[in-house]
Amino acid sequence: MSLTKTYNPNDTEDKWYSYWLEKKFFRSIPDEREPYTIVMPPPNVTGVLHMGHMLNNTIQDVLIRRARMQGKNACWVPGTDHASIATEAKVVHMLKERGIDKKSISREEFLEYAWEWKEKYGGIILDQLKKLGASCDWDRTRFTMDPDLSESVIDTFIHLYKEGYIYRGVRMVNWDPMGQTALSDEEVIRKEVDQRLFYLRYPIVGSENEYLIIATTRPETIMADAAICVNPNDPRYQHLKGKRVIIPLVNREIPIIEDEYVEMDFGTGCLKVTPAHDLNDFELGQKHNLEIIDILNDDGSLNEKAQILIGQDRFAARKNIIALLENDGKIEKIENYKSQVGFSERTDAVIEPKLSMQWFCKMDELAKPALDYVMNGEVNLIPDKFTNSYKHWMENVKDWCISRQLWWGQRIPAWFNKDNEWVVAKTEADAVAEFEKEGKSIEGIVQEEDVLDTWFSSGLWPISVFDGLKDPEGADINYYYPTNDLITAPEILFFWVARMMIFGHEFKNQAPFKNVYLTGIVRDKLGRKMSKSLGNSPDPLELMKLYGTDGVRVGMLLSSPAGNDLMFDVSYCEQGRNFANKIWNAFRLVKSWELNDEKASAADLKVAKWFESKFNSVLIEIEGHFDNYRLSDALMATYKLVWDDFCAWYLEWVKPPYQQAISKETFEITRSFFERILTLIHPFMPFISEELWHDELFGERSELDCCIVATFPRSQPFDQGILKEFKQLQSIVTEIRNIRNAKQISPKEPLPLFYKEGSKIDYADCEFLISKLANLSELNLTKENPSGAISFLIGRDEFFVTINQNVDPEAERERIQKEIAYLTGFLKSVNAKLSNERFVQNAKPDVVLNEQNKKADAEAKLASLMESIEGL
Repeated sequence: MSLTKTYNPNDTEDKWYSYWLEKKFFRSIPDEREPYTIVMPPPNVTGVLHMGHMLNNTIQDVLIRRARMQGKNACWVPGTDHASIATEAKVVHMLKERGIDKKSISREEFLEYAWEWKEKYGGIILDQLKKLGASCDWDRTRFTMDPDLSESVIDTFIHLYKEGYIYRGVRMVNWDPMGQTALSDEEVIRKEVDQRLFYLRYPIVGSENEYLIIATTRPETIMADAAICVNPNDPRYQHLKGKRVIIPLVNREIPIIEDEYVEMDFGTGCLKVTPAHDLNDFELGQKHNLEIIDILNDDGSLNEKAQILIGQDRFAARKNIIALLENDGKIEKIENYKSQVGFSERTDAVIEPKLSMQWFCKMDELAKPALDYVMNGEVNLIPDKFTNSYKHWMENVKDWCISRQLWWGQRIPAWFNKDNEWVVAKTEADAVAEFEKEGKSIEGIVQEEDVLDTWFSSGLWPISVFDGLKDPEGADINYYYPTNDLITAPEILFFWVARMMIFGHEFKNQAPFKNVYLTGIVRDKLGRKMSKSLGNSPDPLELMKLYGTDGVRVGMLLSSPAGNDLMFDVSYCEQGRNFANKIWNAFRLVKSWELNDEKASAADLKVAKWFESKFNSVLIEIEGHFDNYRLSDALMATYKLVWDDFCAWYLEWVKPPYQQAISKETFEITRSFFERILTLIHPFMPFISEELWHDELFGERSELDCCIVATFPRSQPFDQGILKEFKQLQSIVTEIRNIRNAKQISPKEPLPLFYKEGSKIDYADCEFLISKLANLSELNLTKENPSGAISFLIGRDEFFVTINQNVDPEAERERIQKEIAYLTGFLKSVNAKLSNERFVQNAKPDVVLNEQNKKADAEAKLASLMESIEGL
């Protein structure tokens, strides 16, 4: 095929993705090979592709493509999560637009609309992932509310209930007034908020002028107060023991109680106790047998128990009650105040503590094995800096509120009779049998309205996607489980990762994965988290149109070390696109060469031997990066190998002079190198590698001979000596080029180069290689410093370049003095390191040796420069 001047991704991406799908390269079924399995963190069906998805799924695709090329049976399971709260909100919004109120329709009707919405919008994000090149086994796509997966969720609930882990009771929960559902602690985001602290006057019963001053940020809850509490040791309030106060505005009397829970030096030392609207107040109320008065409706508005401002939203009521209190003379003062406030992770509504009948899962016993998996190394958190926070959370875990007041989700398998007695059973028929067995009435049986927390179902994901609960001895679960790597975000380490380990241990007695790679947050170049509200998040699909998918993948990965945030800038994508163009143009160059039947020259064979060793040495480095999940480093090592070593050095050394032919032997060697480079870049850049793989340069390929299933390169032994030798040659060429730039000498003008005796390298034998890239007129030994020459050191060897122009001694002296000043400063920093006993004792020996070599080289170069300046 003829290659355009620049790479055009539009010509390749859809073509090759369709081809891979058609030939079922992504498909995986159990066989005799070693499995390599990843389950995709299922994005919400409400979601569209954002930069976090881009990063996460690019990493997964790199790992799965490399494993596939290593001959493993690579299986990447995609899917979506039903996302109860988010999806229900979307459906409610859709119904509003159609003029339908959720409250006016039945549950069954609502679910019909929900499924309609899911079928229309739920697959958008998976289609977008295909544009990214995600090589998932799409035949295995699962949804957390697929019938089989939902049945597994129900079976899990029943199992845990029978084992004594699940219970029902009235507890103080986190209530989302916008979603109108309970949330677990992990679904509450704490934010520091600017508030106001109101100091209110509570008149003391039986006293004309005396009152207590109570500080609160929530004056709208005073109508729910059940007591005022003071510390029994506080001398200021000893005389009030047994007395009562009057709640302003509603004029209801409440007792003054004593408890050491109140801190004497905080605020006024008086605490209003509102058991229905604060967790700590609830516990205090239980201890002192106080009345519980819940004045809020589920939507956050005030109910009849509030007596005033009935029907008003809590925040409107706060504003209005302040005006009423001021008119009544009950405000002492108002101060600005900062405090932590809980927000719903899904709706961003301010959370209300609320007493509610809910279903809970006991976590103490279940959490222990999930903690052990990490602490004993069976599951690796990458980077391991997250291990301590995981340990802290698992050791202090609270019971999990698993019920949600929604219709979209797996309905809790509990049944109630007319007497509000209940049983847990899979079907109504089973419930009837259970009621009869317990000798209870079977009249008026209805199922629990609540659904299960979404994380309850996604916690089963690595098992349920392989039907591991339905068919525990099935071929899939026994072949693919446990999976290998989980790629996810640190913020769901406890939401999801820990719960998968809990369920994995409970049902398979094994952790569900071996490694958890925790990605960072994608931020803009100012360090701000990308978000729609800030307008700083680019559209991934537009980026792929502009820079090509391979370019965007490279741009994302070049700066994304595990666990550290990615400071994203579109310039990274431009860098990725430029890399694709570099590979494309290098291929065009090789393809343009005319061939002759001559043998490869000794110089070409030497260069080939060097690049072979360079390729294998870098491959060992890349393998080490992959083993340690340093994908950014693996890509950068690949980038430098291709751009610098192959394109800038190897091709420049072997390419024939203008309009001359290259030996067929050198061409074949070069073509072989290029083919290996394509396999090396394929996991990162799947489209351009596949496109070039099928060029006629490589001859006729069968329809299944594709880069996606080619063998990933394996490192071989290499010649360390030739690497050192060529590093020296490259440094010489670079120094001469720098001299040309500094002296404004044309690359076309040949320059003489001299070197002193004593080198371990026979430079005369390498004259052709140096001359080809540095354009030398001669290369000779010298015993003396040539007059007026510019000198430089490469390692311990000293070189001299004489130039055919009058050198300005003063300018040359100034140049050398600047270099002396630089080297003196450099030497000072190296000496500081080497004189630091802690560094010398704790650093690796090769690091210390490297610093010692730097010192010796700098000292040698300084001596040479001093000698040169004396000759001017």
